[in-house]
Amino acid sequence: MASLCYCVVVPIALAALAALYFSGSEPERPTITDGWWGRGEKPAQVTDDKVPTRITIKVPDSDLKDLNSRLANTRLFEGLEDTNFEYGFNVDYMKEVVKYWKDTYDWRKQEAELNKFKHYTMKIEGIRVHFMHVKPAEKYSKGQVKPLLLLHGWPGSVYEFYKIIPMLTDPTQHGGSENDVFEVICPSIPGYAWSEAPHKQGFDALDAARIFTKLMDTLGHERYYVQAGDFGTFIATMAARMKPSAIRGVHVNLFPLGTLSAWQGFKIIAGSVFPSLVVKEADQWKVFPLSLEKLKITLREMGYFHLQATKPDTIGFGLTDSPVGLAAYILEKFSTATNIEHIGLPDGGLTKHFTLDELLTNIMIYWWTSSITSSMRFYKEHFISEEVYAWMRLPVKVPAGIACFRLDLGCVPENFVDSVFDNVVQYSDISRGGHFAALEEPALLAADIRQFVRKVEDRTDDTDQNII
Repeated sequence: MASLCYCVVVPIALAALAALYFSGSEPERPTITDGWWGRGEKPAQVTDDKVPTRITIKVPDSDLKDLNSRLANTRLFEGLEDTNFEYGFNVDYMKEVVKYWKDTYDWRKQEAELNKFKHYTMKIEGIRVHFMHVKPAEKYSKGQVKPLLLLHGWPGSVYEFYKIIPMLTDPTQHGGSENDVFEVICPSIPGYAWSEAPHKQGFDALDAARIFTKLMDTLGHERYYVQAGDFGTFIATMAARMKPSAIRGVHVNLFPLGTLSAWQGFKIIAGSVFPSLVVKEADQWKVFPLSLEKLKITLREMGYFHLQATKPDTIGFGLTDSPVGLAAYILEKFSTATNIEHIGLPDGGLTKHFTLDELLTNIMIYWWTSSITSSMRFYKEHFISEEVYAWMRLPVKVPAGIACFRLDLGCVPENFVDSVFDNVVQYSDISRGGHFAALEEPALLAADIRQFVRKVEDRTDDTDQNII
């Protein structure tokens, strides 16, 4: 009986302390200031581009020759007996990947695929920002078309969206109606792919959000939707906090953790003893039990996070110089982030949901643009920024949709999302799919986006959407 009392009283006492610690009124909205990320001193007057420049993706033959030489001269180590992906990328499977990459993979074919959508750049705050702009077919009336800003994360790229974009821009050919049509704007985060890397310290999700809202303004979109996964969710929710008058709604397939509220602290601590009191039974797997095994999995899978949030440039040397090192680092994430159980498979389960062509094309984008180091710096800048945390304390008040793909590591119970979102229009449990939903399950994600936007569009009360 004494032990039972201890197990009950201590968590409740801790929960009460947490409630006191995290309580408080909503903080004031921070001031928005422009940045300068170009080389050298900031000019007295910064002028952003007003017209985008069309670009074509074209890799020189000399770069292809250099890559093939590096692949042919790859140095590999001896793997351990009876291991799969438990120690990271399996060396025996890497031999197969390298052979396919060198002898079968056709970059020129993939390059043509990349160029099927129009690519542009614009200079904003001193750096060139790359984006794709895909307009729907003329058969759709302009009044039906809704602008949609699509945001990727790490270690992804705009290529993640190649399968879902046609579903959004030509919905009647992909299970939607003529009212589900979008005009898609899909930028590369600065420091990723063809977006120039910032030349100054401090570029974080808040800065990316400000640049992307400027991009949308320049393109003439006063009101638009935003959809994001992975790190893109931090950018999307920052944009919704920063410029709610422009955001008609934000849809995410990864919950962006915000500042813990008093109520959330109480639910987590009390729920560790009585989960049924704070989370419905169908959602308990997303949080509880707070076990040592869950902690071990988290530590195992988050090693990259600590490295990138502290000293990203150190590992950047190896990843920028070795295509095989780059492939191992990125593909290992595509393995376990898609399904944690893939760690026990000799090929990491990579081709269960993706083709090698798809996976290698994403890697090639990082390789050709030498952007792996600058992409990793985004973690360091974001998680040390006091300004970011000041903005994260503000709730997201625009209409929000959250999609929880069953195998993603970042699912949060529905009654926990109010720690970030004040106006949840839709919360979806999707029975299959993992972290890279747009590439793995594009039809399911597209259907959820359509459903969310329909709900927002059908609402008659617009007063709580965009006013701070």
